[in-house]
Amino acid sequence: MADIDQIALPEPGLRPYGIATGPDGALWLTLVGAGGTARVGPDGEVRIHRTDPADSAPLTITTGPDGALWYTRSGDHRLGRITVDGTAGSVALPAGTGPCGLATGADGALWYAGMNSDTIGRVTVDGQVTEFPLPVSGGFPSMVTAGPDDACWFTLNQAGAVGRIGLDGAVTLHALPTDAAGPVGITLGVDGALWFVEIAAGQIGRITVDGRITEFPLPDRAARPHAIVADPAGGCWFTEWGANRIAHVDPAGRITGHDLPTPGSEPHGITVTPAGAVCAALETGAVAVLAP
Repeated sequence: MADIDQIALPEPGLRPYGIATGPDGALWLTLVGAGGTARVGPDGEVRIHRTDPADSAPLTITTGPDGALWYTRSGDHRLGRITVDGTAGSVALPAGTGPCGLATGADGALWYAGMNSDTIGRVTVDGQVTEFPLPVSGGFPSMVTAGPDDACWFTLNQAGAVGRIGLDGAVTLHALPTDAAGPVGITLGVDGALWFVEIAAGQIGRITVDGRITEFPLPDRAARPHAIVADPAGGCWFTEWGANRIAHVDPAGRITGHDLPTPGSEPHGITVTPAGAVCAALETGAVAVLAP
């Protein structure tokens, strides 16, 4: 079993949730319990940026096309933006959006999943917002990623589906074979397929751009997989929120789990650094680092 180190945040109650590797080589976290972000430098130095209201509930974070970090603020319906030197701003979304997932699309805009509004939205770096309604009510669009086909792909947690939205807003939905699977995290694999997690069914899914779906049951079906990121060497890494693990799925669907050293860590977001370290945000107040 691989050794996993932990970097503790300096204050209680911050609740790191999303994580991304920034253009400065640091790890950037959203702080769902405090409003704002944190930066964890390559040397382990932690900087807290309380730039947002305490109830803004930031969730996912990604490097934007402009070299800044962008993140969703589900509590006050905005996208946050922070540069690597700590300069912060935000873009207002339509009331009631509840944004969750966020990704940079092939068109150089930010695309987000509107959990509460049954929409996928597009935001340019200068703040222009466009909403695209989805053909389902109460689907709870959760996470989104850029696909290999100049489109974005997203999960519908309550509708049991994975969707594709073109740059023109055209939407195609693909129902999952397993009922009430509860898909959440989604990522583009190095094999050109989209890989996603089914938090309610305890499975990993894979969908090709032509809609062919394969599901891989986890050894622990109660593990509640949450976030997923591509492994540059093949397969994907994902968090098992309900089982206190980081796990890996290889291209054939074989699963390898790595227990976190602290019980009840609540792993959520996950990223792979350019050096190959696998890093997960632990909502109890730390970053887990599995060295390559």
